[in-house]
Amino acid sequence: MKLKQISVFLENRKGRLSKAMNVLSNAGVNIRALSIADTSEFGILRMIVQNPDLAEKKLAENNFVVKVNEVIAVEVLDEPGGLDEILGLLNKSDINVEYLYAFVEKKTNKAIVVIRTEDLDSGIKVLENGGISLLSADDVDHL
Repeated sequence: MKLKQISVFLENRKGRLSKAMNVLSNAGVNIRALSIADTSEFGILRMIVQNPDLAEKKLAENNFVVKVNEVIAVEVLDEPGGLDEILGLLNKSDINVEYLYAFVEKKTNKAIVVIRTEDLDSGIKVLENGGISLLSADDVDHL
């Protein structure tokens, strides 16, 4: 199962992140997970949101550079070695992980990991064959 991820390119200057959050807030878009990677000149804000199409539209209308791509979300035991199992399966199948980020769901003993691989379909197949629980967009929305 693939999820839509919103990536927003932000100039590394005061107020840009706040402005992006304000746009999403005013549009009623709830953020389920996010990650920010930055350099001295710009940052990339990556998010899983409940309404990615609306988020993309509103951010673009407010002059943000936005890209939508697909990622995988999996449940991982929230204990030592949980992530190692997932990465081991992908590594054994020679699937490169471009990046990942995680958040913890407090209602269970699981963490949610968002993964971007070079080949999503192969990544999904390997994880499913390894007995890993993949999440749909609806699953993530209702955590």
